Amino acid sequence: MSPASTGASTTVGADASVPAADSRMYPGGPGYRRMSLALFLAGVATFALLYSTQALLPLISGEFGVAASDASWTVAAATGGLALFVLPMSALSERFGRRTVMTASLAVAVTVGLLVPLTPSLGVLVVLRALQGAALAGLPASATAYLAEEVSPRALVTAIGLFVAGNSVGGMSGRVITGWVAQEWGWRVAVGVIGALAVACAVAFRLLLPAPKNFQAGSLRPRVLVRTVRDHLSNPLLCRLYAIGALFMTVFGGVYTVIGYRLTEAPFSLPQGIIGSVFLVYLVGTVSASTAGRLVGRLGRRGALYAGGGTTAAGLLLSLAGSLPLVLLGLVLITAGFFAGHAVASSAVSKTATTGRAQASALYQSAYYIGSSAGSTAGAVAFHTGGWAGTVGVGLLAVLGVVTITVFGTRAARIRRRPATAA
Repeated sequence: MSPASTGASTTVGADASVPAADSRMYPGGPGYRRMSLALFLAGVATFALLYSTQALLPLISGEFGVAASDASWTVAAATGGLALFVLPMSALSERFGRRTVMTASLAVAVTVGLLVPLTPSLGVLVVLRALQGAALAGLPASATAYLAEEVSPRALVTAIGLFVAGNSVGGMSGRVITGWVAQEWGWRVAVGVIGALAVACAVAFRLLLPAPKNFQAGSLRPRVLVRTVRDHLSNPLLCRLYAIGALFMTVFGGVYTVIGYRLTEAPFSLPQGIIGSVFLVYLVGTVSASTAGRLVGRLGRRGALYAGGGTTAAGLLLSLAGSLPLVLLGLVLITAGFFAGHAVASSAVSKTATTGRAQASALYQSAYYIGSSAGSTAGAVAFHTGGWAGTVGVGLLAVLGVVTITVFGTRAARIRRRPATAA
């Protein structure tokens, strides 16, 4: 019986080309710090650009005279573009290299980011954001594949956790900076500042990231790509991890798309700068993502997912309170639970697939950002029809999905282990 059938971490096929372990980077070893900082900065740029309009949605709604559900498309279009293009970009990274694709993706994304402040209408803004998301698609899958190839397996969860931590810092800094800048000079100047920040991160990333030592070019033939994708989608563990990533991101996308609208209304009535500062709770995500490896060490992968889901659900319920401190505490718990769950699921994908890693990671990222787009749209629609309670309801349904899938995996593993134990 194969490990995949038990729900345990496994490999997809055999890979005789896996390089020797001593050629990979490890904490304290040559190049590890440069690599960690480079990918951290790539994560900062990715999330700062991807969600640059999220904290500004009330201002965008006001300028263009549209509802929250319409303005939310500036977020959903970016994440949707990423979801659609992450798999083709991963195929390019298999042929031309992870570092090359990541560098090109950042270059295009920051160029589009500098055009966003000049947009004349909501429609043009949505189109530019979709293009920006498509360009950013080269980052997530290529980064995790790079790490799986270049980092010692024992340090992989920690290394991916640091990359995810960069995501959280980018999301936080982008929202905080845009909040305060927009309060003084408007949302257009705010997104321009984020574009300039992303340019700096992109340049530093290219200068710092070590050249790959273990990459072997693959084929761009569609038949090979289809076969690789089919193999990944036939693995029950990978499919469960993809669904878990999508559901966690549904919660996160919905909450952070709508929270700005809630905090501008009574009884809070906060100014834009203060609303942007609320996103400082992303620092909690930085910590929870970077410590995900220790959480898995103590609780196991499924235990860590239960902990992440339970923490997220508790935060959703707490955010229903009419007290600002309790709402903020709820956001802290939601953020901690989400980033822990995401780091655990994404690292499990990289450990499970030892062939076609970029495609395995791309499928996860595609599901993940489809969840973001769905969460942004569903959360905004639910807020429009049922207020904040409606958005929380969407989030709780997604968390229930995470728990259900994890329970199913646990039960399947127990059932399939019995014959092996008896034998």
